Amino acid sequence: MKKFLLATVALMAFAAPAAAADLAARPYTKAPPPMIAAVYDWSGFYIGANGGWGSSHNCWDQVPGGILLGSDGCHDASGGVAGGQIGYRWQSGTWVFGLEAQGDWADLKGSNNSAIFPGLFTNQTKIDAFGLFTGQIGYAVNNVLLYAKGGAALTDNRFSTYFTPTGVLAGRASDTRWGGTIGAGIEVGFAPNWTAGVEYDHLFMQDKTYNLTTPTGALFSSIRDRQDVDLVTVRVNYKWGGPVVPRY
Repeated sequence: MKKFLLATVALMAFAAPAAAADLAARPYTKAPPPMIAAVYDWSGFYIGANGGWGSSHNCWDQVPGGILLGSDGCHDASGGVAGGQIGYRWQSGTWVFGLEAQGDWADLKGSNNSAIFPGLFTNQTKIDAFGLFTGQIGYAVNNVLLYAKGGAALTDNRFSTYFTPTGVLAGRASDTRWGGTIGAGIEVGFAPNWTAGVEYDHLFMQDKTYNLTTPTGALFSSIRDRQDVDLVTVRVNYKWGGPVVPRY
């Protein structure tokens, strides 16, 4: 009996390692990767194009010799605009700050029948171009930027008076005029380094007096013009700088 027990123990001792070797190894499970949130970065230089619509509201006073004769009426000079912009933005947290210069060709034209000489003269204003030099402050929600802007503005103007019965030019003046601007917009990063948006701007142009001269150079009339401009543009920009910052 004693020999049987010893033989049994020896057999179990040899069988145990073999059985353990036959057991399947514990499968290896790779740890899940850390979660990464992609955050759009608005910092960097950018350049782009814009196009849209504008309207300039103009009111003329007749001021011969600097003396107010009376209001000669108002008109809206409306039409299309197209141009480009270049700027730089830097981001701090969710706040975005920037500087921008914009220049546009414009075809804003409008007229009214003279209020002082009705049926005899027609007054016309035309804006051929404008420029904006602004600072920006915005709030970013990942790839969406809401911003406000403000700064200086200039408009390139032509003021003309025509004989209404014949359409012949009676007098004209042209000038580049400085003023101020405020605006707001929304911009979206839709692809690496590309953004698109919509912007509204209002231009406050100072009152200014002009001498309209005939085609021969003689003085025809003196006017004081009050002007403000509204602009709505669609913009597309290309930005230099990493469009996405990984955040763990």
